[in-house]
Amino acid sequence: MSGETILENVSFEVGKGEFFSIIGPNGAGKTSLIKCLGRIHNHWTGRVYINGQDLQAFSQRDLARFLSYVPQAEGRTLPFSVFEFVLMGRYPHLSPFSTISIKDREVVTSILDLAGLTEFSDRRMDTLSGGERQMVFIAAALAQGAETLLLDEPTAFLDYRHQVQVSELLRRLNKENKITVISISHDINAACAQSTRVMAMKDGTCLFVETPENTMNSDRLQGLYDTSFLIADHPAGMGRIALMEKQA
Repeated sequence: MSGETILENVSFEVGKGEFFSIIGPNGAGKTSLIKCLGRIHNHWTGRVYINGQDLQAFSQRDLARFLSYVPQAEGRTLPFSVFEFVLMGRYPHLSPFSTISIKDREVVTSILDLAGLTEFSDRRMDTLSGGERQMVFIAAALAQGAETLLLDEPTAFLDYRHQVQVSELLRRLNKENKITVISISHDINAACAQSTRVMAMKDGTCLFVETPENTMNSDRLQGLYDTSFLIADHPAGMGRIALMEKQA
């Protein structure tokens, strides 16, 4: 470790059942923050509390029942079927010497149905498209039974159709299954359209935590991205959208 400070004075709360988006330019510290929350990064100072309990007090197995991390949809391929991969997400509910139960298999079958992945159950992971694999990674996170999903740009690198599918799945999980979602996004409009609150990060710190309506402010966004924005009404009546002004 270089000892360089990446995050500083970042403080916020996320309520149960929220859809909480994190936006900001590259290098703002968004991914580092998510990895600290998921205890993927351990060498940091400060405190994170889950339901009033210090993050560091959880065993890894118990933490996995509260938090599940979904990385970016990079080009990773694994030599497992979709069903086998999602089944591995059940590890927090298994002891070292226990075997996979009928209940575990039923849970995975139900999750694949929820995610619209039943038809891919027997497909190998390395035969899927990037968008299909990302849906499987989310399904595996759900198999953990965690209350909160931590997502690092879940629609990055995906085509428009799979962006919509992933976004719609996350919306349903949040609204219908009451799963808390904490998600990094580079799409201001998408973040504001689906979130209850939005946190903006820049240079390793938190600039603001606001409602989507208050986030859609040209001065606020210019201060975040150092770029001029126009705020306009959505043509389909779906609130406000941010458009970058054409640079001279």
